Amino acid sequence: MGLDSKPVSGWFPIVRPARFGVAALLVSLACALSAPSQPPAAQPAAAPGQQAAPSAAQPGQPPAPVAVDQETPARSPIASAPEAQSANPAPVPAVQAAPSQVPEQGGVNEEEIKRLLVGKALYLRGGYLDDSLNFSENGKLVSHSPQGSYTLCAVKIDKVRFTKHKVQLEGARYGLHFLGALPYEDPTTAVDRVRITPRKKNLRITIDREVVVKPKQNRVKAGKNAPAKPAPGQSAFAASTAAVSPAASPPQVTAQAEAPGPTDAEQAKAAIAAVPPEERPADPGSVTTTTSPAHAAKVLKDALDAIFAPGMDDRVMASLPDFWKLYYQAVAAKSDYRPKDPTVLRQNTVDTKARLLTTFEPGSNEFAQANGVAGMALYHTVIGSDGKPGEIAVARPIGFGLDESAVAAIRTAKFEPAVKDGKPVPVMLDLVVQFRIYSKRTAVTAPSKTGQADAPAQSVLPGPYSVQHPQ
Repeated sequence: MGLDSKPVSGWFPIVRPARFGVAALLVSLACALSAPSQPPAAQPAAAPGQQAAPSAAQPGQPPAPVAVDQETPARSPIASAPEAQSANPAPVPAVQAAPSQVPEQGGVNEEEIKRLLVGKALYLRGGYLDDSLNFSENGKLVSHSPQGSYTLCAVKIDKVRFTKHKVQLEGARYGLHFLGALPYEDPTTAVDRVRITPRKKNLRITIDREVVVKPKQNRVKAGKNAPAKPAPGQSAFAASTAAVSPAASPPQVTAQAEAPGPTDAEQAKAAIAAVPPEERPADPGSVTTTTSPAHAAKVLKDALDAIFAPGMDDRVMASLPDFWKLYYQAVAAKSDYRPKDPTVLRQNTVDTKARLLTTFEPGSNEFAQANGVAGMALYHTVIGSDGKPGEIAVARPIGFGLDESAVAAIRTAKFEPAVKDGKPVPVMLDLVVQFRIYSKRTAVTAPSKTGQADAPAQSVLPGPYSVQHPQ
């Protein structure tokens, strides 16, 4: 195989290579040089209208001519190899967050709160009497409210509004009016639930929620010795080998932490400041943060359990005064009250019965007066040998917070002790207490400072629930 030359006008002859000879030589030379570094790329199948590409030339044989497509320019195997590698890059393992950073499932929503509260006969723990109550995320009262009898704290929730930072509840408060039961009836079933929240008003309760913040991600920023980013059409292997010389040390990745982001407390503070004032927590200082919706849901459900009771459960019983505990113990045992002290006698077993020396009238309250609750109630009272009242148990309650007033009045009364064999002895005395409705005729009058006729002053209802507490 040689070179053909033709003399033309000018100083230098134009040398033209023989047809296909030099091109084939260059192809075989390129394949030979690339063989030690990496295996040759697979040859693609010939497209229709093309001839198969020749294999590498054998020693001592001339290279076969390379077929050239008439429509598509010829492509070198060296140029096509990087393209084949870049077309199918090696998969890069995804960076997974630590288990503690992955948010858990199981958050609570508005519908679930409605199923727990709406339409249920509940009791408000703590005996709070205000119609506007605000609780922290742990179920602790953060507003101010007077406290009273559990018989004034039956509630019914009608509406639930679920926001990001708190739960808003609307409903009504009910008073328990005991109607009295026959000896063979369960006295706890003869109870009337009377709405004591005015019709045009609502009981409003808000409960703060724990703030759910986004989990922080572990991000790594590349340093100076990080591998170079592949150029368009260049494989990752080619980019890494081009970045350093063969004699240089292996590339090292230097991790540089990004600038620290806002803390959880800062995220919570910013989230609270971004909402309207009416949707902000009642006590922002006690709000905690979490990355787990499930944990926030548990905190909210625990708060609901600390605020509401589905009935007279053990915690409600434990919070009652002793005279109510003795009543419910007798009801559960279906027996009459028995004093704890076995030496207490009955009135019919002594020589001289114990008797009341002073008269007293227990106070009422505005809830009973507004709803016309009046009548008689019965209480078992232990009168000691010193004439002082000791253990008291409700025998026939009236409810509406009036039993607490009756017990308070009994404790301030004076008694003459019972006598047996010439000695004072303790006995159990049954006391009937009368409650009545106050009217204008029973209003308190105050003397006029001007010397004119006395004018009726504003009626003041006796009892602990008519006291105005500072807000």
